[in-house]
Amino acid sequence: MTEFKPEPEPRPQPSAGPAAPRREGALYDCLVTHVRSHPLRHTVRHRTYMWLADVDRLPRLPRPLRPLARFESRDHFGGRAPTIRAGLDRFLASRGMDPPAGQVLMLTNARVLGHVFNPLTLYWCHGADGRQTCVVAEVHNTYGERHCYLLHTDGAEVATTGKEFYVSPFFPVDGEYRMRLPEPGVTLALSVHLDRAGGRPFTATVRGRRRPATTGGLLRATLRHPWPTAAVSAAIRLHGVRLLLRGLPVRPRPRHRIQEGLE
Repeated sequence: MTEFKPEPEPRPQPSAGPAAPRREGALYDCLVTHVRSHPLRHTVRHRTYMWLADVDRLPRLPRPLRPLARFESRDHFGGRAPTIRAGLDRFLASRGMDPPAGQVLMLTNARVLGHVFNPLTLYWCHGADGRQTCVVAEVHNTYGERHCYLLHTDGAEVATTGKEFYVSPFFPVDGEYRMRLPEPGVTLALSVHLDRAGGRPFTATVRGRRRPATTGGLLRATLRHPWPTAAVSAAIRLHGVRLLLRGLPVRPRPRHRIQEGLE
């Protein structure tokens, strides 16, 4: 089956020098693992699928399949920009950065049957020469709040940043994230470690294998995972209840302040 056609390109390519080749979108069959090691041991494994897409050329699905995958600006950044790319550019501008002149690859969950939940969306930003300029990690919690981290990876594709956002009700807002964020290829291999004083109490990994973004590929993924975004939301809440029953105390949630660039 043929791959989904992208939406028409809304942004002109830089005219100075040859443009770097653009990578096509894909689906990734994923295993997401959360390992909590302190103060008690708890492991969560969840199978799902994710999309890799060019934010300037989002997949355009046949009308009957559109309920299975929508990419909407209201689901990203402040939810007020006209497009996802505009929201990204606005956030980067608030950090003193110019809009990426090259391709931006987004790894995310699409809106499925009217519902979306994206614990983590990643944006790999490139210059006109194809070199990576930064990575933006967009985090959503189960309280409807969102926060973005501007990251610069090192030669090992690792970035570190202080934790600034309340995600799990069992951890306070302190410590540092160490993220390994190689760009997806044939496989997907991401990791996020939370380092706090005295140790590393939490690690999340995403492992996946690339599949073509075709009608058949999407239908097979849907048969395996009929409502993936709702399943992720339900799994997070279920395991939260289990941790409560095991006696893990809840940390107070601080008042959320909307980031500059996400207003």
